[in-house]
Amino acid sequence: MNKPALKRTWRTAVVLLAGLLGAAALPAAPAAAVHGAVPGDFNGDGYRDAVLPAPGADVAGKERAGAVIVLYGAKKGPTATRRALITQNTSGVPDTAETGDGFGSATATADLDRDGYADLIVGAPFESTARGEDAGSVTVLWGSRSGLTTGTDLPPSAAPGMDPYHYGADIAAIRGASAARSEILVASWGGAVRFTGPFTRTGGHGPAAVAQDSSWGDSVALGDFDGDGAPEHVNVTYGQAGESGGFVFVDPEDHDRAGLPPRLTRGNGHIAAAGDVDGDGYDDLVVGDPDEPEIAGVDGVSGGRVLVWRGSATGIASDAVPEQITQNTVGVPDASEKGDAFGGALAVADLDRDGLADIVVGASRESVGTKAQAGQVTVVPGRRTGALGAGSYTFNQDTAGVPDASETEDRFGTTVAVGDVTRDGRPELFVGAAGENNYTGAVWTFPGFTAGPVAARSQVFTAASVGLAQQSLTLLGGYGLGWVI
Repeated sequence: MNKPALKRTWRTAVVLLAGLLGAAALPAAPAAAVHGAVPGDFNGDGYRDAVLPAPGADVAGKERAGAVIVLYGAKKGPTATRRALITQNTSGVPDTAETGDGFGSATATADLDRDGYADLIVGAPFESTARGEDAGSVTVLWGSRSGLTTGTDLPPSAAPGMDPYHYGADIAAIRGASAARSEILVASWGGAVRFTGPFTRTGGHGPAAVAQDSSWGDSVALGDFDGDGAPEHVNVTYGQAGESGGFVFVDPEDHDRAGLPPRLTRGNGHIAAAGDVDGDGYDDLVVGDPDEPEIAGVDGVSGGRVLVWRGSATGIASDAVPEQITQNTVGVPDASEKGDAFGGALAVADLDRDGLADIVVGASRESVGTKAQAGQVTVVPGRRTGALGAGSYTFNQDTAGVPDASETEDRFGTTVAVGDVTRDGRPELFVGAAGENNYTGAVWTFPGFTAGPVAARSQVFTAASVGLAQQSLTLLGGYGLGWVI
């Protein structure tokens, strides 16, 4: 299958960012982090630890080498004082920090070897290797009683026929019911790679597979759409000419070049996530399609949209019609406006513990009052029956109780993530704002409560507060789809 024409490349994004910051401040390549970083208990103390990627961080004089900050969980939530800074110069981590690597651009969390400690998988999609410029790399940082102190490479060479380019642009991972059923899915513009267990701390793993002709792209996700106990693999390609987003494929590595790749033909987008939004026992596929349509009324929605394909005993049919959610959907606050980028960040998780997964949607270019591109996050509750949208609510920096205030180009909602870091069974919501403080970035935590996260007692972590002193382009929290849309 030939690759259709690219709609937009990262080089286009460089030009766009230049217009925002001025050419003198422009990085050679913007860092990418599609999903927000999910917390994990890396030191086995019973509390999940927050992960704050900083893919634009300078390391030992190397600009944009990238870093990851771990804030250790506690009963009252994470603090900036109990943290760890991890870079490619950290003892035990493979490779060396180099200019433009973007280490921390994508992350995933899972206890891969089932030893009771969560492991962190980190992408550096702009790493240049012997296989080429911007080939990319992926590192597994292994959890232990002392935290993330050792790491091993997860090389694309393990997948025959792999042509790595931006390998590590996005990552999904899952702890399997057995060591052999743990999985890692890595996005690359040369083809998404599926690694299966057992994974070992010396770098070992089980079989790897790649579908080079139908999995090139920006976003990956794992979800059990047919209820058989094994996850399906979702790959969302980079944007395609004539489409508002990229193509969405399910399990493309199970099809050879002569086969028909299982593309979902009734929608597209840029970012995928999975969870059971209707409580029927089957995961549902959720795709964010934040870009403006190329032809109004033909494909996509001005202001952005989210598409939901329902799982079933037979999975998701390639011609299934997804449910569409926009800011004009009944029950969703605000209204769709050109350039909002609703659907540009995405997480699916049960925030209120009602047994239904809720959809967290970032609209990082939403105007708040007179502040253009200040950004906003919307939570769409799961429902057993009926259309999604009812009971939706929003957060932005002007919401009562939220630290700071909305400012032009803050881009609150660049990334979103969910995880319980206080061990009270009520998951916290994490929201990144890449544009905060001259693109040094910031991450807000919203405490979990009975009915979901609340603004009261929310807190913000800026780049300076976690020890990152550079004055611009640190991108704490990640740049999300900012390099794509």
